Amino acid sequence: MKTRKEIISDYKQTKSKIGVFQIRNKTNNKVYVESSLDLVAIWNRLRFQLNMGSHPNAELQKDWKALGEENFAYEILSEIQQDETVQMDYRKEIKKLEAMFIEELQPFGDKGYHVKRC
Repeated sequence: MKTRKEIISDYKQTKSKIGVFQIRNKTNNKVYVESSLDLVAIWNRLRFQLNMGSHPNAELQKDWKALGEENFAYEILSEIQQDETVQMDYRKEIKKLEAMFIEELQPFGDKGYHVKRC
């Protein structure tokens, strides 16, 4: 059995999953696309916000409240593999990847919860 010190050391060495995800409305297939440095923690945070009625995207919030959590799916679209030998700004990389997915999926209007910026 591992000691407390070993468990803490293992936890500190664990890398979080980095990438792009979508929240998909199962009833109409509208999607909300975003990226995160921690794909597990972000889903917990977003679910909490949506369940509490405090998510910043009003349309997604409205549908979540009307349809319930069971009518939404959290789906990872892409993960970035971390490489300790390379210095990389992962925040910048996932934002680029997020922009590529938004460009490809066009989650605006009837297809998604994003608002097109001019």
